[in-house]
Amino acid sequence: MFSIIIPLFNEAESIPKLLVEIEQTLKNKEYEIVIVNDASTDNTLEILKKIKSKKIKLINNISNRGQSYSIHKGITNASYTIIITIDGDGQNDPADIPTLIKEFSRDNNIKLIGGIRTNRKDNLLKIVSSKLANFIRSRFLKDHCKDTGCSLKIFDRSIFLSFPYFDGIHRFLPALFNGYGYKTKFISVNHRKRKFGSSKYGIFKRLIRGIFDMIKVKKILINNK
Repeated sequence: MFSIIIPLFNEAESIPKLLVEIEQTLKNKEYEIVIVNDASTDNTLEILKKIKSKKIKLINNISNRGQSYSIHKGITNASYTIIITIDGDGQNDPADIPTLIKEFSRDNNIKLIGGIRTNRKDNLLKIVSSKLANFIRSRFLKDHCKDTGCSLKIFDRSIFLSFPYFDGIHRFLPALFNGYGYKTKFISVNHRKRKFGSSKYGIFKRLIRGIFDMIKVKKILINNK
């Protein structure tokens, strides 16, 4: 039993196919999907309201609050103790979810497994800037993760909710789990080309903000010792 958290902002074209893929991949599994619509300005909400499924729990933010807020809100409202996060743009592959579950169940000491995107289908600038940011963050926080930006993760709900919340927390889960003394693991996952829409995040703005967030996380981990 597990909860899949999907934060959405203007993903009207991507979400129907993604939900079908999840359903096809997880046949005979007991799970729920918690979708948090972050005040989309397209017809994402209208499409979601037309989808009839007892497995889907829909949360609609009144105003745009960002990915971290939406993920945290989704996890807070989740029914199960095992959480899986996945992007709503279709670049993460739901076919990798069974592998995450299998690896997570294999060792009770592991509290987070993160995906490492192989053969990324982003543009060169995004790939290079991501690799640079991951290198700096991994060295600074010693989280042993080469790709914290991959949204496809599985982890313990109660541990996540024990961390102090801040905007940007979803990008630092490996550092937080590892820094609090919990065992983590990372496995290769598929990455697909984005078919619809565009990225919601500016590369250079994210890099600058990432520096401040790294310092914030470092202080959190120091205070926890």
